[in-house]
Amino acid sequence: MKIFLAGATGAIGQQLVPRLVAAGHEVHAMTRTESKQASLACQGAVPVVADALAAEQVAAAVAKAEPEVIIHELTAIPAALDMRHFDRDFVKTNQLRTQGTDNLLAAGQAVGVKKFIAQSFFTAYARTGGPVKDEEDPLDPAPPTKMRAVVEAIRHVEQAVLDASWTEGIVLRYGGFYGPGTSIAPGAAQVEMVRKGRFPIVGGGGGVWSFIHISDAAEATLAALERAGRGVYNITDDEPARVAEWLPVLAEEVGAKRPMRVPRFVGRLFAGEVGLVMMTELRGASNAKAKRKLGWQPAHPTWREGFLVP
Repeated sequence: MKIFLAGATGAIGQQLVPRLVAAGHEVHAMTRTESKQASLACQGAVPVVADALAAEQVAAAVAKAEPEVIIHELTAIPAALDMRHFDRDFVKTNQLRTQGTDNLLAAGQAVGVKKFIAQSFFTAYARTGGPVKDEEDPLDPAPPTKMRAVVEAIRHVEQAVLDASWTEGIVLRYGGFYGPGTSIAPGAAQVEMVRKGRFPIVGGGGGVWSFIHISDAAEATLAALERAGRGVYNITDDEPARVAEWLPVLAEEVGAKRPMRVPRFVGRLFAGEVGLVMMTELRGASNAKAKRKLGWQPAHPTWREGFLVP
């Protein structure tokens, strides 16, 4: 198939390009940076330079490629997030999930793409009810103030893709990435915070996180390309876990001391309201539907097998 991949040089894009090429697909790989064309070409893709926020550039690039499928993996998340300024750090990513999504959809409709796959994220689930959510559960109706724009951008990309009646719209709610090119990898920002003792357990550490190795996320995306029908799929590993469970394991792996515990009010001071919510109230996601419908199994079923594996 002819595939147009937006976000080809991001963490998951770097995993997807060689897999798509190896599977025999013609991959038109979009990047905003001209200097990255050579790397994409070496992987067997057709490099495309375009700004996702420039509608005319996206339209021209998609029209030239004439793809059957568009895969939307666009984000611009800083390597080191400041939870106190979460809204500021996500401004560009929010634009890519709103305006960027609209630009890709319009361009895709113009050439009649058969399938449109878009990235979403598990952290937008409502923070009520049980600790683990499936695809039928609602998104958060009242997120923290500095997380509101992020959740609304996620809501936008999901609704826009699922409402596109002219194509088969598929939304992949990925878990937190770990592995090469992510923030949980040797020397990466989040790992360094843990190693230096700057990532404490807040309150009871009851926030539930779902993870996915970046290579498993790419394999699940391939499975969605081949087998998914319209709808939402959680792409996570088999073990959602409370912060109080997974954070000490990560600390041990990086040779750090066991994370200290701090009360909620201290956590709010250093991480803001968003950080407090993620440490104490977040809900995880079940991968049962993806495993059942996509015939997919994560090669790394649990983060316990090693956050820092290649």
